[in-house]
Amino acid sequence: MFEEFYGFSERPFQLTPDPAFYFESVTHKKALSYLGYGLNQGEGFVVITGEVGSGKSTLVAHLKEKLEEDRMTVGEVVTSALDGDEMVHVAARSFGLDVAGQDKAGALAAIEAFLHEEAREGRRVLLIVDESQNLSIGALEELRMLSNFQLGAHPLLQTLLLGQPEFRQLIAKSDELEQLRQRIIAAHHLEPMQPGEIEPYLRHRLERVGWDGNPELDRAIFLPLHKATGGIPRKINQVMTRLLLLGAVEKQGVLDADLLDAVLVEMQGDSAEEATPETQRPRPERDNLPAAQALAEARNRGTPEPARHDGGGLAEAQIQAIEQAFADRDRAMKELRREIETLRGGTQPETSPDIGDRLAAIDARLDEQEQSLRQVMSSLIEVLETSGRREAA
Repeated sequence: MFEEFYGFSERPFQLTPDPAFYFESVTHKKALSYLGYGLNQGEGFVVITGEVGSGKSTLVAHLKEKLEEDRMTVGEVVTSALDGDEMVHVAARSFGLDVAGQDKAGALAAIEAFLHEEAREGRRVLLIVDESQNLSIGALEELRMLSNFQLGAHPLLQTLLLGQPEFRQLIAKSDELEQLRQRIIAAHHLEPMQPGEIEPYLRHRLERVGWDGNPELDRAIFLPLHKATGGIPRKINQVMTRLLLLGAVEKQGVLDADLLDAVLVEMQGDSAEEATPETQRPRPERDNLPAAQALAEARNRGTPEPARHDGGGLAEAQIQAIEQAFADRDRAMKELRREIETLRGGTQPETSPDIGDRLAAIDARLDEQEQSLRQVMSSLIEVLETSGRREAA
């Protein structure tokens, strides 16, 4: 939807790893340096860790594009919880070897024969293991044993291990992995992007899809976006996709702080909804009631429902009322700013009755929003106080 509205060739902030969108942040540049050093050594293990969504898979996809296919054969494994025997069979299949029905010894023999053949053809072999934090100690030990295969003094297999932060801790602290630790020749932990990298990251991805400056990126969104996402690329992509969608729906040519605030509030609401058990969610007949109306009905009955601690009933309506009130307030302020900018840029003289009328209308709308907000907050206070008295009794 927003791709058509803004004239993009495709979605700029997709969540699936795509090397075409690779952005070389400070931490990714360091990771590539470590990878380059490690691959030049041609042996042992290279370890890259990072938070979920930090860009490990995109980094590897970018790396693979740089490898010469006629000189490097790559096998890839995305692991679940594998034991030692399973790891050997999965590694064999990653190289296209048919080891179905063979025991561990047979699978190892097939891998060794494959590695010797690749060496004779002048190709090195790299095994990439993603989600390594899921591997058992036995599986990691089997990977270490695979690194023992040699042709003379020449190692035949190199392994790149990708994992989340807990994998880094496991390697550092486990006494059972001492021998594997000794074979790690390079390691790097991907850090979040820095605040100053948010703007170039957004521009980089937008330019990849034909961005011509529409929508404009308000500089006021960069720091709040970094704060809300922690600088994690996948989280940034999630927020930006929602921001572009909202911008298209509201036909906005500027992605500003107000739009971003609205998106973040909406996403927080989605997270709260997902975290609320189905049995504790508001009753269906009340789900479509505006929050203020739900509060008013509870108050008019004279028996306001106590604010429950399980996240359902009136407590949910209270949360919705607060969010709705502030969302209305934000939208009103946004409209006011547009009106003011229009007036400033107009050609009418300051004494024009039309300008006076428009300013008066703006003041009236602002007063209306203020009154509405106060009414909702007063209703909330009254209900909460009544509930508190009843609970205390």
